[in-house]
Amino acid sequence: MPLTESVLLAADDGRLEEVFRAAPAGEVPRGPMEGTAILGAGTSLVQPIAALVRLAVWRGKVFSPEGGYLSNRLGPFDTLAVLARVAPGPSLLDERECIVIDYSRTSLVAREVRDEIRQVEPGLYLGAIWLSGASRIGWFTLRTPETDRGAGGAPGRPEG
Repeated sequence: MPLTESVLLAADDGRLEEVFRAAPAGEVPRGPMEGTAILGAGTSLVQPIAALVRLAVWRGKVFSPEGGYLSNRLGPFDTLAVLARVAPGPSLLDERECIVIDYSRTSLVAREVRDEIRQVEPGLYLGAIWLSGASRIGWFTLRTPETDRGAGGAPGRPEG
């Protein structure tokens, strides 16, 4: 069964780590990507948190791989902010190649944050969120706008 955003939202932390470890880095995405936060993986709170974050805080990222940068899509008005450097590099999880999203030199607000993504399906990436280079504090998905979220088409709605 192919992985979808809905399947990843329903997974616990161990399963997400397993999927991330098994995935290749993939190509650096291009252009806008739809994002879904996966905080509290494996709990009943993951879906309401994902919906709240998407509505009020974070909607995804816009990649500009030619320049090696991205901007985050924030808030209900989809404002571009919080710039980061993007490049292939070793993962903090397993030292295998991933796409590193590094805020340390581009953002005062997120300077302690490092995201890592790997492509788990065509048009779908799984990301790990690291704080201070030591603690993984959550996960997220990124998908191209034309990639289906999964059955039902709504984030957090389990496939059935």
